Formats: sequence, structure tokens, C-alpha cells
Amino acid sequence: MANKRDLKKDINYVLGDIIEEVYVWQLDNPDKDDKAGEAIIDEAITSFDGFMARVNDRKVENASKHFKAIRNDLQKTAEALVKKVNSL
Repeated sequence: MANKRDLKKDINYVLGDIIEEVYVWQLDNPDKDDKAGEAIIDEAITSFDGFMARVNDRKVENASKHFKAIRNDLQKTAEALVKKVNSL
């Protein structure tokens, strides 16, 4: 199993890449409204904060099961955010 540091890096990279894609879209489409993109960025940042709080929780019974659940939730969240970015 990967360690906590790797999980934190994965969260950072995945959500950071999504935010970067929104910024690229905003630069490529300066004439379009930025509110939808900003909402996606805000959602990604909120998700990041929530995932980091869950990773740093030290009061879990089964760490392996806990981190696996976080990875699954990260994948679902990332897929939802990517769909939103693609619909811009």
C-alpha cells in the first residue's frame, strides 16, 4: 500500500491539474463568462481541503480501508470535475 505522503501528492496533482485546465480554458476563451470556471475551481479547492482533512485524521480504525475509500472518492470527484470542465 502506498503511504500517506503519496496519497497527499496524488490529491494535489489530480486537483491541481483540473484547476490548471480551467485556467487554460479561460485563457483560450477570453470572451466567455468565467463564472462557471471559477465555480469549478472553488469546488476543486473545497474538495482538496476535505480530502486533506480526511487523510490527516488519526482516529481511524483501519487505515488501509480508510485510505482506499479516500482514493475511490478522489477518483469520483475528479471524474465529476473533469466532466464539468469538458462542458465549459
